[in-house]
Amino acid sequence: MNLVGLVFGAMFGFVLAAGQLHDYDTIHATLRLESFYVFGLMGLAIGISAPLLWFLEKRQLATPYGGVLSLARSKIERHHIYGGALFGAGWSIAGTCPAPALAMLASGASYGAIAVVGLFIGLLVRDQQLERSNRLITEGDGERSTLPMTKTLGAR
Repeated sequence: MNLVGLVFGAMFGFVLAAGQLHDYDTIHATLRLESFYVFGLMGLAIGISAPLLWFLEKRQLATPYGGVLSLARSKIERHHIYGGALFGAGWSIAGTCPAPALAMLASGASYGAIAVVGLFIGLLVRDQQLERSNRLITEGDGERSTLPMTKTLGAR
């Protein structure tokens, strides 16, 4: 399964790079509403994947782990809004998000290294915050199961 993940991850990175989504100027032009290229690309991805996932879910496709494909349907909650705002702020400042940052790094753009280091710092800060608050955190999409924080942190 790791090899399959590596292959699909590499293909996804190639698509991001081919679509210029790893380019700082492309992202900033989109966020300044000077170019709608990225919005069009995202819309195309959603327009293709949503009906395909719906179809596969209706056919009860077996996953590689032996389960049945079941898509999560979540209600919008306050923490989703805060998380989206924080993600958007980081995206606009850095001009990238996690996957394109890795594509930047792979393409030789040294700026990608700064963004990747920032991603890991953010993950560490999140883990420390959860550890201090002694809260339960969710695994996966957050709709299926809730595990004690220590169990999830130890699994990483």
